[in-house]
Amino acid sequence: MNDFPPAHVFCQDSELGYERSRTRFISGERLILDETYRLAHLPLVAPDHPRVIRMRDGSSYVMGRHERVFSLVLPISGDLLHRSPAYRALNEALRVAPFAPKIAWDLLDRRKDKLHATICGSLSSGEPPVIDRMQRQELAGVGPIHVELRGLFSGSVNRGRLYLRAYPESRKGENVFRHIQRALSCRETDLYVVGVYNLTDDLDAEETAALASLIERWWDRTILQVTVDHLWLMGACDDLVLDSIVAETVSLV
Repeated sequence: MNDFPPAHVFCQDSELGYERSRTRFISGERLILDETYRLAHLPLVAPDHPRVIRMRDGSSYVMGRHERVFSLVLPISGDLLHRSPAYRALNEALRVAPFAPKIAWDLLDRRKDKLHATICGSLSSGEPPVIDRMQRQELAGVGPIHVELRGLFSGSVNRGRLYLRAYPESRKGENVFRHIQRALSCRETDLYVVGVYNLTDDLDAEETAALASLIERWWDRTILQVTVDHLWLMGACDDLVLDSIVAETVSLV
């Protein structure tokens, strides 16, 4: 994974789902952690919070943990990200924001080597999926892919997690991530986010306004551009991949 000159064409917002799926902030309203977040994330970052959902009927989550699930993901180098001047500036802006005390800062170091964007999610549970010879040949023919990270992003679901947005290379007008999804006969998607920050509580109106302002200011900012020649087959028992394993490195060349 290396830096590269900005000579590549990336998919734009009109081709992806970020605008459609972003949090809609309303002046004077608070950001309330939603049920998805309180079930899957809050137990891991603030287990004693009174609004933690410990478990729910029909769900495998128990205090944020579940059976190991394997997905094919795009690895993002934590070292490269932390060396990015734009990322350091964003990080500093968050550290002085009114809601900074409600960010689980300790997670940044714990997840530094686990950063990723999911391309093919939930391929199997318990054991890694089988990627057959034809699929591997198809993936090996993709070649190195170029990705641009932009930020900051808060979604309409899982409110409480803040992401960077991955913009894949566009080759001959096609989203290269969708080519990978088709190679594995997976559902084609248009959201590829890199989870970085987690909130430990709801935000009040002032804190919410500050977050909304930060997101607007950073929406079009490039955080990092990378070239990636492999993917991870990652298995995890929680959505923050704190206990994750990389079952296999899948080559794209």
